[in-house]
Amino acid sequence: MAEPGKRVTTHGPRCFSKIKMFLLALAVAYVAKSLSGAYMNSMLTQIERQFDIPTSVVGLINGSFEIGNLLLIIFTSYFGMKLHRPLMIGVGCVVMGLGCFLMSLPHFLMGRYEYEKSISPASNLSSNSFLCSGNKTQTLTPPHDPKECMKEIKSSMWIYIMVGNVIRGAGETPIMPLGISYIEDFAKSENSPLYIGILNIGTVIGPLIGLMLASFSANTYVDVGSVNTDDLTITPTDTRWVGAWWVGFLICAGVNVLTSIPFLFFPKTLPKEGQEDNVDVTKSDREEKHGGKAKEEKRGITKDFLPFMKSLFCNSIYMLFILLSVLHLNAIVIIITFMPKYLEQQYGKSIAEIVFLIGLYTLPPIFLGYVIGGLIMKKFKTSMKKAAYIAFCLTLTEFLLFFFYFLITCDNFPVVGLTTSYDGIQQPLYVENNVLADCNTRCNCLTKTWDPVCGENGLAYMSACLAGCEKSVGTGINMVFQNCSCIGSSGNASAVLGLCEKGHDCTIMLKYFFTLALIGSLIHSVAAIPGYMVFLRSIKSEEKSLGIGLHAFCTRVFAAIPAPIYFGALIDRTCLHWGTLKCGEPGACRMYDTNNFRNIYIGVPAVLRGLSLLPAVFILKLMRKRQLPGETDSSETELAETKLTEKKSECVDVHRSPEVENDRELKTKL
Repeated sequence: MAEPGKRVTTHGPRCFSKIKMFLLALAVAYVAKSLSGAYMNSMLTQIERQFDIPTSVVGLINGSFEIGNLLLIIFTSYFGMKLHRPLMIGVGCVVMGLGCFLMSLPHFLMGRYEYEKSISPASNLSSNSFLCSGNKTQTLTPPHDPKECMKEIKSSMWIYIMVGNVIRGAGETPIMPLGISYIEDFAKSENSPLYIGILNIGTVIGPLIGLMLASFSANTYVDVGSVNTDDLTITPTDTRWVGAWWVGFLICAGVNVLTSIPFLFFPKTLPKEGQEDNVDVTKSDREEKHGGKAKEEKRGITKDFLPFMKSLFCNSIYMLFILLSVLHLNAIVIIITFMPKYLEQQYGKSIAEIVFLIGLYTLPPIFLGYVIGGLIMKKFKTSMKKAAYIAFCLTLTEFLLFFFYFLITCDNFPVVGLTTSYDGIQQPLYVENNVLADCNTRCNCLTKTWDPVCGENGLAYMSACLAGCEKSVGTGINMVFQNCSCIGSSGNASAVLGLCEKGHDCTIMLKYFFTLALIGSLIHSVAAIPGYMVFLRSIKSEEKSLGIGLHAFCTRVFAAIPAPIYFGALIDRTCLHWGTLKCGEPGACRMYDTNNFRNIYIGVPAVLRGLSLLPAVFILKLMRKRQLPGETDSSETELAETKLTEKKSECVDVHRSPEVENDRELKTKL
């Protein structure tokens, strides 16, 4: 009767002693971390406008996450194997929550957002100085106040966001390498691809929630509750609009902290999957094994590091995978980070709408692709060589489809003085002298102020003054400007606030873009699981955790950190008009040359992805000649089994041949 009682007492904690329970908790952690990452990427444009910083600085803020990850990745990947892996993952989730909370602080520490405008939102505006009036004396440049400028420069609150992102990156460090190595150690080898596919599904669900949250935040004014939104002269489609970016970071902080709780209850080791029912044997074996090796692990915690590193660097397939990943991830980081900004400028939609469409069209096919990829590996028991060919062919197909993005184009916004002349003729570059014309020279307008209006002639002007408008009616976003001499020759033409909307053709092009993105996302995600399993099988089991960490280290140093910075600087070179701070210094970019933006945004990733195919070809050639560590090709196994069967049958025939001959002789005689 003692044994059943013993089993009852061990049954309670065993709910946290099964690999599937750990898989569930880790999948939720993947959802939480990817939720934070997707939300951060979607809010980059809002942060850029809130703090009036160039895109290159925004790239630095985005790359700071990888810097935090980089600080601990090698240490965590190697030494984490010797420590309590579930506990370290739980601590990482808490740290991520703290980072997200710090990122929301600038909203509470700084004043209200004041966007660049020349319009007073309330009262009758016919007498205000922003309108065209020939009898006033007004300079063509805003007054420079050095004290005001120093005040704005010193209030660099975006540093809080960067530091918070560094902390978030440090907290995420243990989740992937320790989680995957924990699953690889205690799951059946045939179930491992499916489990990793389930984890990747978590990285789809998280961004889906994050993008929906980002869409809501981007559509809500940043100072909601403290300002009267009816007095605003901008809408979410305006490039000066800033959404409530801080709300989502508070939500992400709470979610990450709650995610950490289950990991506090998991043991350091688990019984191998399929042996959970053998509780007493498994427990005693585990105690013997780990008790006998405890001192050896402590002595060898640094002894094996250099040999493992040497072994990894001598592994040609593994090193080619790192080169492939660096090139490929450069392209992926560029595409994901700057997609909202690109689509906003290219197709003239609001960030809130763009973010919603990104989640709708790209994440469900990625989810489906991960499931298909994992099921293919499990159902057909695909060998690593076949998996490598599958991943390569699918990646090549998706790469060729990528070039169709060059054909899905849309023209620049028609802004007089930037992209078109006053006669409506498109011009390639911004020429400051062309901002003024005969119709507005007498108005003494500010030439750098960005407060656009759309004329009834279909052309936009950088301000109502430059449109030659002499009076206005209405308040807030409903203002109408009248007697605009530059819009119509009769002098009684009108204009409304904001840029002119792009035509119906742009809306159709946007649908083509997302249709192609849907197909590409599906193909790319199906290839991800076979490709990643080949990568895992290229590493020896004892080197797996360190190998994953080193791979993550290299991809962060050479891809995830520099890519948004250098590409942000390239985007800044396509800016047609910079916003102006109160002190006269340039702020965030208000409008880009969409043609140059498109060539850079599509061209640079295309080159990087093309280069990443070269090491993939070498990997396929090397895999023909050698066997991956710990992996036996199924075809070779079948061949060996066939030969063994033939050999056995020959032996049977040899032994039985005399008896057969005797039987034949007897039958003949009869």
